[in-house]
Amino acid sequence: MIYDVIIIGSGPAGLAAAIYAQRAKLSTLVLEKEYMSGGQVVNTYEVDNYPGLPGIGGFELGLKFREHAEKFGAQFINKEVRHISLEENGQIKVLYTDQEEYRARTLILAMGARYRKLNVPGEQELAGMGVSYCATCDGAFFKERTVAVVGGGDVAVEDALFLSRGCEKVYLIHRRDELRAAAILQEKLKQCENVEFIWNTEVTAIEGDDHIECLKLRNKESDMETVLDVDGIFIAVGTIPNTGIVTKILQTDTNGYIVAGEDGRTDIPGIFAAGDVRTKQLRQIVTAISDGANAVTSVQAYLNTL
Repeated sequence: MIYDVIIIGSGPAGLAAAIYAQRAKLSTLVLEKEYMSGGQVVNTYEVDNYPGLPGIGGFELGLKFREHAEKFGAQFINKEVRHISLEENGQIKVLYTDQEEYRARTLILAMGARYRKLNVPGEQELAGMGVSYCATCDGAFFKERTVAVVGGGDVAVEDALFLSRGCEKVYLIHRRDELRAAAILQEKLKQCENVEFIWNTEVTAIEGDDHIECLKLRNKESDMETVLDVDGIFIAVGTIPNTGIVTKILQTDTNGYIVAGEDGRTDIPGIFAAGDVRTKQLRQIVTAISDGANAVTSVQAYLNTL
């Protein structure tokens, strides 16, 4: 069978694409690597910025997305795509898993991205209990409390600025003695009276029982170790796109993200990117969903040319 569209990934972008593709009466298959749909959102304790559903649990929201797609008859197969090839002058896209292969006229790549981690003791154990990778997602839960941001780029500084508006105290921890963020962002942050910079320092451990109690720090110059009491830590040291299967066939930027605009079009006709895998300014649930819808619109336009 040759599908009209195969969607790789079942996070918000992939599930939105499945909904729109089914409503457009396209023969659709969703290939998902994980055993549970929803992507990163299912690991979020509470989502407070999704319009109309403030405070909904991430697991519940992911479940609703999946149920919505299934309501329209979307087909799901739990298999990981290992390789992609093109046949018939690129008009047929062939996807290979460990045991099967699938064919489609178009692909929507919605594999998402994963947050780069510190890989220190306590990080995994306290994820969702004070450890966060998204200030705009979780910052509201730390109002009038003390938090730390780790990183030195634009995202870290923007997170610190965002948190400074509601938190009592914000520490910005950076392993170097200067930030990499844009100068205008740095100036804004330096004007925040409740923000304190901790330079040349690495987090070596995150400690607490059922919530974060403190961070263990090590100064890289003096090798001195200290303890910092905080209620939360926001890790902003970058993300890693899950684009390994397409980097040899598609154009990506220096960080590995697929080069594609809001319409999802990549440099190969009939292949589209949606959600966190593509080059974009903001990676959030709402932007991923809009990407999925836009990608299907582009799919329809492409199929009309065949």
